[in-house]
Amino acid sequence: MFEKKIAKYKSLNQLAEADGTVIFGTSSDVNIPLGELKQAFALSDSIYNRSFPELSVVDAAKIYRECVAELCPDTVIVHIGDADVSDFGGKEYAFEEHYRALIDTIREKNKGCRIVIVALKNYDNDSTVAEINKLLGEIADSEKCEFEDISAKRVWNAKESSEATSFLYNIGFVRPLNIKRPIYNLVRILFCYEG
Repeated sequence: MFEKKIAKYKSLNQLAEADGTVIFGTSSDVNIPLGELKQAFALSDSIYNRSFPELSVVDAAKIYRECVAELCPDTVIVHIGDADVSDFGGKEYAFEEHYRALIDTIREKNKGCRIVIVALKNYDNDSTVAEINKLLGEIADSEKCEFEDISAKRVWNAKESSEATSFLYNIGFVRPLNIKRPIYNLVRILFCYEG
């Protein structure tokens, strides 16, 4: 089902640098405009998008082993669950088990990797999505992963933030200090750039 995408990512992995940040997501993440966002927000980090359309948590650990683990990421941003919303009712335990299996796989393949679990967007206040997000927060807490909640729509002016970042970059405050951007800011840039 994902063979073509896996083959494409495996080819791209040969060009990638180790110790980067990997977005491991689903349909809504496949087309994140990384090039434009890196340029607009002066992101110098190595960021790779290894997202799959309609990726269910059921297949996530297997897919991670096949084409993400070899990147040896420093940080994995996990944004999976969209494809599981319609089947979630009554299968909460299975969802949780598969999600924990994914976390175990990441830790087994990439020891010391920082794992960030990102909530699903819930701009329409869907009760199932709210349940999934609550469960994702609990999983993150019990597994000692970071959790970033982007479920509610927040006022954020991407253009203003971009201009401030560019100003700091241009006058030399960002590059010389070589300080990693806080993960919350990176998640907001990658998943909420549309406002």
